[in-house]
Amino acid sequence: MSTCRHFFGRMGIRGMNFNFFMQYFEHYPAMPGGEGGSGLKLGEEPCIHPSCRIRNSAVGPWTWLGENTWLVESSFGDYSYTAGNVQIIYTEVGKYCSIANSVRINPGNHPQWRVTQHHMTYRRKQYRLGDTDDLEFFQWRKDHNCVIGHDVWIGHGAVIMPGVKIGTGAVIGSGAVVTKDVGPYQVAVGVAAQVIKQRFPDEVIERLLESKWWDWDRAMLEERFEDLLHVDAFLNKYSTVPV
Repeated sequence: MSTCRHFFGRMGIRGMNFNFFMQYFEHYPAMPGGEGGSGLKLGEEPCIHPSCRIRNSAVGPWTWLGENTWLVESSFGDYSYTAGNVQIIYTEVGKYCSIANSVRINPGNHPQWRVTQHHMTYRRKQYRLGDTDDLEFFQWRKDHNCVIGHDVWIGHGAVIMPGVKIGTGAVIGSGAVVTKDVGPYQVAVGVAAQVIKQRFPDEVIERLLESKWWDWDRAMLEERFEDLLHVDAFLNKYSTVPV
């Protein structure tokens, strides 16, 4: 159950004072697995909110799909999560990805080359304009899939357009509209998104990619977890690329 407390007080608004009765909610509704932001305990079985919609998709272990997430003909890698209200269509999402609220990956394209780009031209059965839908058009959409690398952070409200590839370790700023590929460990922001910096120098990026730490099994992750907190120490310990 949620934690709720009652208290009385006085409040003034524009010179007016009046009594009020308020309830304090620590969590409502109750957090899965107990109180607190870390109450949710993940495991080998994917944790999927009941409001999610999933179709023909694969989801890895230690994952969390937040409220109202759509996952359509996509794959969602180990340890990745969505914060809710996310739509992912025809996309390969890597491991350890952090996807904020209201992100859209691969929104539906329309046929701009036709006289009308309205979806009646390909959802013909819905409008009673044909006995079959335009399967060739839907295949065209699928062919323009998105690929999100490992350990990618996508900020609130960002849109990743069809066919875009985001490299491992990249950051996509809140509200960005990404129309072109973003390389590993690059930071892209804006509309249309532009790369503004790299998280690390080229030689560090090369060594991080070479380490492939995201492929560690669970036992190795637990054993080496503290090493992930310090870049220099990590590279000295696990990289084989000459400095």
